[in-house]
Amino acid sequence: MERLCVLQQRVRSARRLVAISVWIPGSVAFRALLLRVPGTAKIRWSRVIFSTLCRLLGIRVRTIGHRAGTTGGRRARKRGERPVIYISNHSSWLDVLVLGKVLPTVFVAKSDILGWPGMGLIARIGETIFVSRNRSSTGRESDEMFSSLNEGNNMVLFPEGTSSDGSRVLPFMSTFFAIAKPPQLRGSAKTNGAPPLSGATFAPGMTPIIQPVSLVYDQLNGLPVQRLKRPVFAWYAEMELGPHLWQLTQWKQARASVIFHEPLDPELYPSRKALAQATWKAVAQGAADLRQNNPDAAPEPAKYAPTSLPRDTLRGLAGKLDKMSRRLSASRQKTRRH
Repeated sequence: MERLCVLQQRVRSARRLVAISVWIPGSVAFRALLLRVPGTAKIRWSRVIFSTLCRLLGIRVRTIGHRAGTTGGRRARKRGERPVIYISNHSSWLDVLVLGKVLPTVFVAKSDILGWPGMGLIARIGETIFVSRNRSSTGRESDEMFSSLNEGNNMVLFPEGTSSDGSRVLPFMSTFFAIAKPPQLRGSAKTNGAPPLSGATFAPGMTPIIQPVSLVYDQLNGLPVQRLKRPVFAWYAEMELGPHLWQLTQWKQARASVIFHEPLDPELYPSRKALAQATWKAVAQGAADLRQNNPDAAPEPAKYAPTSLPRDTLRGLAGKLDKMSRRLSASRQKTRRH
């Protein structure tokens, strides 16, 4: 019986790996063709790529809360829609697939990914912005991020700076938030009177909104994921990708839960450090609730100016207010009856 179970697991893994190896080249090639097509078709197709990969791996994604922002695009920027930077905890290469499924976004990733089979190709075609540990390239990488946001993209950042074992959220590095709170350059004082680099600043009122996101892999074969099972998902330190993928694909099904917390307006925080701490607090609390399988896990409240939020977020907040109003009215009617 045990041998039969092991055989079934290996067959399942082999079938999934074959399906993935067939899906990636064709879907990524089509995404490459869409790079020349104006509009948001390439962003939408990226979500199809990631959604299919999650399905092939047997990963179901549950979302809690409302995603800030729309699909984006240049038209969104022209009509005054601010870009959104999604800030998430990071425990695995799977995070990219899960967040890519539910978010219309590009990623910022370490240049090491370029050498990964399959994932390197997906990342490059998906317009991922690659960063390195080389300080000499920091300015160029920052310009790429500014340019990407100005052109209509939203962005995902993992400010822990590395992946972890998933048991906690590491402190956020405030330097990752420089893109949301760029330094205020004053003419000759900083640039000797020359204009800033193209794409290196935002138009007035168009600095990005920050949305904290908590991501936890909380179910495996229908059961809660305990500490001993977290390595099935977590990929960190010197772990090799191949063995990790082989182990993961042997499991029948899994679930990833994502909490979209209320957005933060960087302009309401005095410093990058304060913004990083507020974001970390929301992400860490949400992740802790998900790890503990708290049925009341919910988005953390935030500090923001309502008029500064993208329209989809305002719609979500309006819905919440309507529900609260209806509940309050119903409660008052019950009180009057009694």
